[in-house]
Amino acid sequence: MTTASASEQFVVTATEFLRNRLAREDNVCVTSSFQAEDMVVVHMVRAILPRVPVLFLETGYHFPETITYRNQAVADWNLNLIVVNPERTVAEQEAEFGILNQTAPDRCCALRKVEPLFRSLAPYSVWLTGLRREQSKSRANLQVEDAFTLPTGQTLAKLSPLAEWKTSDVFSYAEANAIPLLPLYEQGYTSIGCAPCTSLPFDPDDPRSGRWSGRKLECGIHLQAT
Repeated sequence: MTTASASEQFVVTATEFLRNRLAREDNVCVTSSFQAEDMVVVHMVRAILPRVPVLFLETGYHFPETITYRNQAVADWNLNLIVVNPERTVAEQEAEFGILNQTAPDRCCALRKVEPLFRSLAPYSVWLTGLRREQSKSRANLQVEDAFTLPTGQTLAKLSPLAEWKTSDVFSYAEANAIPLLPLYEQGYTSIGCAPCTSLPFDPDDPRSGRWSGRKLECGIHLQAT
């Protein structure tokens, strides 16, 4: 099987999975950091659920390019964007705790990403992500569908339709569907999060090696699946 035919099969499989799985659901959301994978998932899901809620974590530390790109995507695609904010502003958090992204990145992620997202997922029964196994060794066993239990005890169906996709598949889909991508990719970034915790990858074989200066692999959102 050639790379092109493999990509085509991945698209067919993901599309069929989503159409079959979402046909019986109405409390569905997609989380998006507006990276390439998330744009692909949003594009696929909108073909089925045009007004699907798209949850974006506003950490206050994003690259300006990310916010500009997000705003353009929302306008171009008429996205049903839901901005999820932490309890504290950046100024309030830094006044109370100091610059946690430098001293305690796990705590910073918990306050600005994990806790706000888990609260915002409460109204939904299905949560869609752009996660892929290839992204990190911490995601090597990622399933296309899994159960995810929130701290409240509520369980959601967590769907990762691109679990098997390679990076080349993602970019091929974006090109085929005329999806412009975050300009930071052109600068060499391969995994893009908050600006203070994102650098160019130092390991060409590890796309997430530029995150948190290699001190950790995950923010914590995707570590509590049952």
